[in-house]
Amino acid sequence: MREKMKKSDIVDLSSDTASYADFVVSIKERILKSQYEALKAVNKELIALYWDIGKSIVEKQDEFGWGKSVVKNLAEDLQKEFVGIKGFSAQNLWNMRLFYLEYKDDSKLQTLSREIAWSHNMAIVQKCKDNLEREFYIQMTKRYGWTYRVLINHIENKSYEKFLLNQTNFEETVPQKYKDQANRIFLELC
Repeated sequence: MREKMKKSDIVDLSSDTASYADFVVSIKERILKSQYEALKAVNKELIALYWDIGKSIVEKQDEFGWGKSVVKNLAEDLQKEFVGIKGFSAQNLWNMRLFYLEYKDDSKLQTLSREIAWSHNMAIVQKCKDNLEREFYIQMTKRYGWTYRVLINHIENKSYEKFLLNQTNFEETVPQKYKDQANRIFLELC
């Protein structure tokens, strides 16, 4: 049976709306933080799964001398088994293989790659050929929360190269009395 509520059971929020509003905000923040942490955990597991699949493909091709058809056949079998689940196309299996091959000898990139989305990883693996450049884009994506399109824009605009060109030891090597003068001359030249 339902119990009747007494007047004393009803909370009057009008007298303390600021405290209640703060309470609601803190609960919302906690929910959002938990959702974000859950997404990060799922992403790490997905990247680890894709790594393992790529590694398995490479190992089986080496062990048994399997050719390209193994990827096509594997994709078909996985798609039959996991109907409606994306990520097991032949193209994505090739991407998993490439991902493994490109990062297998660099433990730092293996670890960092688990901190960004698969689409970001693929853009970096396919468009960057140097591991230092890859590390730069992974770190920047992680630090600034770049979307896929923003990342592509930075890669196409060669942000890594521009970053390297701007690295100088000017501040540490030029005496203070000459810094202002050098800066003025530089500004006049630009």
